[in-house]
Amino acid sequence: MPKRTLGVIVGSNRRESINRRLAKALTKLVEDRFDWRWIRIDDLPMYNQDLEGARPDVVNRFTAEVAGVPALLFVTPEHNRSLPAVLKNAIDWGSKPTDKQVWRGHVAAITGTSFGVIGTAVGQQHLRQILGILGVIVMGGEAYISFKPEPVDHDGNFQDDSKRAFCQSYMDQFAMLVDRLA
Repeated sequence: MPKRTLGVIVGSNRRESINRRLAKALTKLVEDRFDWRWIRIDDLPMYNQDLEGARPDVVNRFTAEVAGVPALLFVTPEHNRSLPAVLKNAIDWGSKPTDKQVWRGHVAAITGTSFGVIGTAVGQQHLRQILGILGVIVMGGEAYISFKPEPVDHDGNFQDDSKRAFCQSYMDQFAMLVDRLA
């Protein structure tokens, strides 16, 4: 049976993003079951309804990539107790116009990491709320990962066995949800 292709959206536009490193490590945990499409969001212009008549090519590429996968893994930092502007902007592009929004019916898992004790807990809750309003089936459970000490190297390999085990369980749960619903 061929592997399904799922999407990964990293809510950071930093070159050395710790959330991108975590996303690489997470996808490796289930690479025997899924292929991954890394959906770029840092090249999208700020959402502007004036552009709807002639959407930029990068927006069309983005919405087609989201529409082309049954499930999405969001790995995002937290900015000021919310999601980063680059991720909110991508969500806005994908949600407009309402009759053509690309989020509805997708399955999603949300996680993220920061150097703080509670990881990205509040930002994840805000993202969960937004995706739910848009009709995304968001996996239950929580994965707030503190990036102290560095649990993932620059190649996306776990260096912390306890975090690897926790993340393996989280990704196994996501895989089971995708298999059932997507």
